[in-house]
Amino acid sequence: MVQPLARLRNALDFFPSPAPDRPGLFVRDPYRYSDAMLIVPPPLVECLRCFDGRQTDLDLRTMLVRITGELQVNELAQQLAGALSSAGFLEDDAFAAMKASRQREFADAAKREPAHAGSAYPLEIAALRQTMTRYMDGAAAHPARHGGLSGIAAPHVSPEGGWQSYRAAYQALGPELKDRTFVILATSHYGEPEHFGLTRKPFVTPLGESATDTALVDWLAARGGDAVQMEDYCHSFEHTVELQVVFLQHIYGPDIRILPILCGPFAHSLYRGGAPEKNAGVKRFLESLGEMAGREGDRLFWILGIDMAHMGARYHDSFPAHADQGRMMEVAERDQKRIARVLESDGDGFWSLVQENQDDLKWCGSSPLYTFLKALRGARGNLLRYEQWNIDPQSVVSFAGIAFSKP
Repeated sequence: MVQPLARLRNALDFFPSPAPDRPGLFVRDPYRYSDAMLIVPPPLVECLRCFDGRQTDLDLRTMLVRITGELQVNELAQQLAGALSSAGFLEDDAFAAMKASRQREFADAAKREPAHAGSAYPLEIAALRQTMTRYMDGAAAHPARHGGLSGIAAPHVSPEGGWQSYRAAYQALGPELKDRTFVILATSHYGEPEHFGLTRKPFVTPLGESATDTALVDWLAARGGDAVQMEDYCHSFEHTVELQVVFLQHIYGPDIRILPILCGPFAHSLYRGGAPEKNAGVKRFLESLGEMAGREGDRLFWILGIDMAHMGARYHDSFPAHADQGRMMEVAERDQKRIARVLESDGDGFWSLVQENQDDLKWCGSSPLYTFLKALRGARGNLLRYEQWNIDPQSVVSFAGIAFSKP
């Protein structure tokens, strides 16, 4: 019996080739199980449809005959399938071994090494310090600093695009907070829905190494239930915590304690209705986090690493998006309605707005925000800055800086 070709992994990034002399479809693995990057030539892009877990090598060769006009296509078919497999882009034994190896490598590592130094921010220490000083230059103490500050929300977009909102949020932090544990609730772009990723590993950046509060990690792991993923592999490459650590280290130095928590999407609630707590795992974790918040009190400070709307061509909308223009003005109004619910500590009202049209605004910070509102009930917010930024000429991300006061 003829076996079908292995299925192309659905968790891959596909972009037009960035190399003008090599047109085609650029493919990479956002999970970093594989470091390979392939450019599939334009005539062969259609052949990727054959890797759907149903079609066979015969189907692939038939398509290649039609595309090339040649009858001898066996070698080309083998080269294409072999390149995809060796890159780790197919759901086959090669990828399974690659995935297991990478996950084991992160689990066994002593530290969480920087994944975005040299891309999202400078790798060289002097350049990084200069850049961070430029971002924070002119930052003045915000009145919230003296009003029982309990947390902030900052972007996780590229700091070069969102530095003013980062600054608006982080300027609220005073020296009296240095000895607290910074609970970083951040978006998990690739984490499992209805799950929360924890790690005991210290976080390293070019500025130094910051310890993770392992006692609190262990407490949450013991009480958080099935929704907890310990040593979540997503921590190894996710940028949403790392960027907050860089800003904290710039302000306080690396000698700080953090509690990094990656919040996966609440997909079941978003697409099927009801509150996220209808999922028993989510309910138990939120209750445990709230218990920890009540028990630890002022020994904690909360940092949310979140972005908001994602609109335009990059995000599969049928229209180009331009910051603060045209359709993005309507997006701003809808963003502000959601933000207003957050500022009033209205988690249920906030989530009902997220559920509208199954979140057609594509807020990637909704699960950390909801988690915070449920863990620290009654914490009131103060909007410090709201922005929209063209991440590319046809796509926009919105984000904000928010300060939260004690319940």
